[in-house]
Amino acid sequence: MNFATTSAQSIQNHWVEASAPSNIALIKYMGKTDVTANKPSNSSLSYTLDKLKTFVRIKLADSGAESSTWAPYVRDDLRPIELSETGRKKFIDHLDRLKVEFKLTENFEIESANNFPSDCGLASSASSFAALTMAVYEWTKQNKNSTLSYRPKELSRLSQKGSGSSCRSFFSSWSLWHESGAEGMTLPYTYLKHQVLLCDQTVKSVSSSKAHQLVTTSDLFNGRKERAEERLKNLVSSLREQNWSAAYKICWNEFWDMHMLFHTSNPAFIYMNENSIKALRDLSEMWAKKNDGPLITMDAGSNIHLLYRPEQKAAYFDVINQFRSQMPLWTDEGYLEKL
Repeated sequence: MNFATTSAQSIQNHWVEASAPSNIALIKYMGKTDVTANKPSNSSLSYTLDKLKTFVRIKLADSGAESSTWAPYVRDDLRPIELSETGRKKFIDHLDRLKVEFKLTENFEIESANNFPSDCGLASSASSFAALTMAVYEWTKQNKNSTLSYRPKELSRLSQKGSGSSCRSFFSSWSLWHESGAEGMTLPYTYLKHQVLLCDQTVKSVSSSKAHQLVTTSDLFNGRKERAEERLKNLVSSLREQNWSAAYKICWNEFWDMHMLFHTSNPAFIYMNENSIKALRDLSEMWAKKNDGPLITMDAGSNIHLLYRPEQKAAYFDVINQFRSQMPLWTDEGYLEKL
């Protein structure tokens, strides 16, 4: 089983840097049985997005510093980021958990940034907390305990305490997350092309953490676990049989199921906007005409993720040509401005 493409290195004297990829769930994690431990209400299956990464670097804080701090990581190839006060606290709280695990007492300076937009449904918290976990682990190995040896599954469980979905970012290409933790899964389609239709890049008005709480107030949450587990079984079977059309239908129904929980919670909230709805209609029509196309899914946000088999190059560029006049895209080749 492949370890996801996390990496770490020591730079600029005492800085230690790590990176970790985002991931996109095709069977969704939404709802928790244990909020503190981020235990999911149902199992989920994700594909690792090795081109979407968070970079975190840490070093010892100056002597006399009363606490650890966070700041944006400024680098030409990374996108500017600014965490809210709540976001900073969650990041520092996770650092403190890691310090307990690795028996550290020092305070640290932390810097982080993504190579993709944050807080708009591209799973930046998953890659961020995975990268932070890796950075602290590597700093400890380099500076305190060179014999320290944690397997990906063990690091994944640590990371889950900070962000549930981050536990899936330690495996590639596919990750299964169930009640006892995440693990890699061997499936066909080990390499898929990825695009995101950026229907809205503004910060979400309802955070994913808040969404996890609100969905439980929806009448449709009853039976959600059973529906998701049945789809998971059927999706794994479809992927193993390389039945792409069946996989597409399952993924389509699954993200709509999740968004209907948002639409029917108390109070109700909606991530989809006019761009999302129009794009989904157009993508559905493309599939109907060609009986083929990308797998389509959405996270807790307005943006639309598309996954293609390697031989679907024509479809990949057809989507770019059709939608780039309407909105910017994120692709495996990088960010494409709206024309």
